Amino acid sequence: MRASRLVNLLLLLQTRGGLTARQLAAELEVSVRTVYRDVEALSEAGVPVYAERGPHGGVRLVDGYRTRLTGLNEGEAQALFLSGLPGPAAELGLGTVVAAARLKVLAALPPELRVRASRLTQRFHLDAPAWFRPAEPVPHLEAVATAVWEERRVDVAYQRADRIVHRSLDPLGIVLKAGIWYLVAATDGQIRSYRVSRVQGVTITDERFQRPADFDLVAFWDDAIAAYQESLPQLDAVLRVQADAVGWLARSVGDPVWATATQGPDPAEPDWVRVSLRVETIQTALADLLRLGPRVEVLEPTALREAVIGEAQAMLLRYGSSQAGALPLEPGARSASDGGTGPTLT
Repeated sequence: MRASRLVNLLLLLQTRGGLTARQLAAELEVSVRTVYRDVEALSEAGVPVYAERGPHGGVRLVDGYRTRLTGLNEGEAQALFLSGLPGPAAELGLGTVVAAARLKVLAALPPELRVRASRLTQRFHLDAPAWFRPAEPVPHLEAVATAVWEERRVDVAYQRADRIVHRSLDPLGIVLKAGIWYLVAATDGQIRSYRVSRVQGVTITDERFQRPADFDLVAFWDDAIAAYQESLPQLDAVLRVQADAVGWLARSVGDPVWATATQGPDPAEPDWVRVSLRVETIQTALADLLRLGPRVEVLEPTALREAVIGEAQAMLLRYGSSQAGALPLEPGARSASDGGTGPTLT
């Protein structure tokens, strides 16, 4: 478990002084890359730890720094680095220990760092779910988390698109992505991801499983996200965009799509810009581009251009010619149907 590993890393540095990343990796039975990620996590949490390169380098704590983290019990250690997300911690069954963990950490820190940690809790709040997305019910999350902690095999009933299936799983880890919980588990010689909200029932068995020694949850998830993105259908689009609406287009399509964009002057209209980018599907691109109304024109591919024309014709048919003089939204404005931006945000 990462929280207890972070505590162990901190205590190793405190009791032994500087250690190389390779030595720490051997002590903690993880990869060198994982050690550097853990050092970064400790630093972000306010612990004065740093890494030096070179033959005499290593990972060290600032001279004079000591912690009394040995007073943490196992549950509090698990909750320690979830304390910035009290909602998810509570869903995992760790809500009752978050407050105690915070108090012990504050008591263990030197006065100057204690003040800084107190300021952080008053000035930063992490709210993971996206706007206007109700929290998914996850009644079996705590049971799944227990099986992960204890390395015990589970039998689950899982809701697929058309039926409920039953699986025997070796639960390796839990991931919170954009407010959605996922279980990463091994089954039939493969490691897969399961959406926890679709779990209809869980039975924790008495059978323990051997966790793969080389399994890295963060690396697995990063690879899974990359593979998923590569598997999505993609097509190249060429647009003509009004110059003062290019920023609006970027916000509409989102950062991943806009990262593929190239732009230059439009040879036909000097006040317009020619933009080439890669979109996911016709339907997602249609929804994004319709927000710009007449300020964007699809040149390629033909299928996307025809989809925009068809949608525009359907809208005219629905509203009728009596609405032809209605004023369009200004660039950057958002209607009530567009979801808004949330309370008091500008």
